Amino acid sequence: MISRRSMLLGTSAAAGLTLFGLSQRFAVAEGAEGEFEIMLSEDEWRDRLTEEQFYVLRQHGTERPFTSPLNKNYEAGLYHCAGCDLPLYSSEVKYDSGTGWPSFWEALPDAIGTSTDTSLGMVRTECHCRRCGGHLGHIFDDGPEPTGKRHCINGVALNFVAGATNV
Repeated sequence: MISRRSMLLGTSAAAGLTLFGLSQRFAVAEGAEGEFEIMLSEDEWRDRLTEEQFYVLRQHGTERPFTSPLNKNYEAGLYHCAGCDLPLYSSEVKYDSGTGWPSFWEALPDAIGTSTDTSLGMVRTECHCRRCGGHLGHIFDDGPEPTGKRHCINGVALNFVAGATNV
């Protein structure tokens, strides 16, 4: 049986790790703030984006799995950043990872940037739009060939442009 002391210590440790991860995530976002071509104030981003887009793109949130209509979209076209309209991914590299989020095995050239995300007590590779810095999702090493990568992307961070071709 777990003692009250063990429970409190475990809960405190988990809370501390969560706060540390969040502080690291926001430190990376704030430190990179001056590096993007498109920079808007928080109010300007809120005017431009829906509430859910703002949560994901600007606050590094995650949409619920299996909620994006783009997850099962296999029409030919390009996926653009919902924040600044930069083409990010081609439908030619999209696949069904079974995770509940749109997944791609590579981004378009010079479309994304990455940083280390230490939130939630783990180390992950976060990917963001290289032009506006909007949080897209994460990159994992369990994807298909030829890259072996899985870009697990929030659908709300993307706009699909049907019929568009690689740029």
